[in-house]
Amino acid sequence: MVDLGGSLAVASKGLFATGVSTDLNVTYLNSGGKVGDTIRAEVHCDKFGKTLAYTTIRFLNEKNQLVARGSHTKFVAAAFKDPKNIVEQLAAVSKNEAEAEGGANTDTKAEAGTK
Repeated sequence: MVDLGGSLAVASKGLFATGVSTDLNVTYLNSGGKVGDTIRAEVHCDKFGKTLAYTTIRFLNEKNQLVARGSHTKFVAAAFKDPKNIVEQLAAVSKNEAEAEGGANTDTKAEAGTK
């Protein structure tokens, strides 16, 4: 789920191919519940650069308690060449990155629920 969530956060920036994973980490903090319970995932693209993209993900149970968290780093440099990229969206991301120079958060949030 961390791999998928991180990849979707990167894809939300306009990349068709989301690159390759360079680092992936999961920390389990609590039980997720029992079979049939819903776990919600909140994913953020913390930094989207020309070479690497950094994402974080939080998993919450039905009581909105944090049950796990993860981080995912992707190498995206080669992915910029894919002709199926959404060029307008990538241009907007590049503009935002230039304005946020200095490591500011370029927050993209995606949510997914699973049973």
